[in-house]
Amino acid sequence: MWIFCLGVKNNTHEVVGTSFDDHQDVKNEPLKHYLARLVTPDIGFQFDEVQYQGKRLVVMTIPAVVKMPTIFDGARYIRIGSSKENLMRFPEYESQLFQILRNGMPTVSNTESEFQDMTFNKLFLYFETKGVTLNRRTFKKNLGLLTADGKYNLLAQLLLDDCRLPIRFAVFAGNNKASTMYSVKEFGYTCILYSLDQVLDYGKLLNIPQADERERQTVRKEVPLFSTSAFVEAMINAFVHNRWLDGNAPMFTAYQDRIEILSRGNLPPKQTMEGFFAGESVPVNQVLSNVFIKLHITEHTGRGVPRITEAYGKDIIRFNENSVVVTIPFERLGQEVYEGGKVTPQVDGKIPYVSMSVENKILAICVTAKNMQEIAEGVKDRKTVR
Repeated sequence: MWIFCLGVKNNTHEVVGTSFDDHQDVKNEPLKHYLARLVTPDIGFQFDEVQYQGKRLVVMTIPAVVKMPTIFDGARYIRIGSSKENLMRFPEYESQLFQILRNGMPTVSNTESEFQDMTFNKLFLYFETKGVTLNRRTFKKNLGLLTADGKYNLLAQLLLDDCRLPIRFAVFAGNNKASTMYSVKEFGYTCILYSLDQVLDYGKLLNIPQADERERQTVRKEVPLFSTSAFVEAMINAFVHNRWLDGNAPMFTAYQDRIEILSRGNLPPKQTMEGFFAGESVPVNQVLSNVFIKLHITEHTGRGVPRITEAYGKDIIRFNENSVVVTIPFERLGQEVYEGGKVTPQVDGKIPYVSMSVENKILAICVTAKNMQEIAEGVKDRKTVR
């Protein structure tokens, strides 16, 4: 549905009012009759007059087309940028438009997979490990793996034994991609349910427990590098809400101070920014979300984003033009780090993390003569000291 409001400025949205008369004549014919006669098929548009902030506004409502594009005075038009163009001059756009009108907006359900030779042995095994029975005769229909004409769809491709999509986790030494790359782990080319499990397991390896020696008396605490619950929720959301239609998987990158979890696409049309942060669940891929719910991976309660923002705030979620990025910061414990024979000063009661190799720490400590015991106490790594 399109809604046009006459009496409001385009750029500033300032309410200025209008003297437009929707009962006026055009070429000796009432405006509404003139428009209805030239529009094919009839779309049932309407005008409404309202008062807002003491100003007169006229609102024109145009329902969305259902079966075929609207023709006005013998021609179909399309908006490209700020220009109105004849649709016949753009056959690709016209073809896409008819495709959408026939099948709806492209989704993982109505988009035919590029591949039709599929096996789902891993899918059945995964359901069994979760204690959920999957009927081999009806699973294609029950999970929504077929298009309306009986072909395997994109959801089926994501769940088959080899989804043929790379899903990678890169690790960099520094704080950007210009730094040295330690490794790239491949978790793709399998059923994405297994890919998700493997990525989550890899996150556990990265989440190194830190020994908290501050104010230690008898028992030493271990503090994780980052919030496990926030990491898990962000990863699950990246898989469920990724725009798989483009043939691209989510992208995961670890740096010295953070992990970035990028999913393709943006908020779904029926979602708002307020609803997103409030936890109002509007799945980008409804049928994929249903599979995750069947497996009890998600509950469709919308608690994922609130759990992330509770841990780190809203600012760690960044909305780009074609992606959403969640940044999980590392919370490194401050430790005594020696530089030039001096201890790094504390900030708010904590000594900030400084990147420094063990070898350089030893050299810094030994600016003045130290025995092995004294060096080991400063570095807290007796093996390296020896």
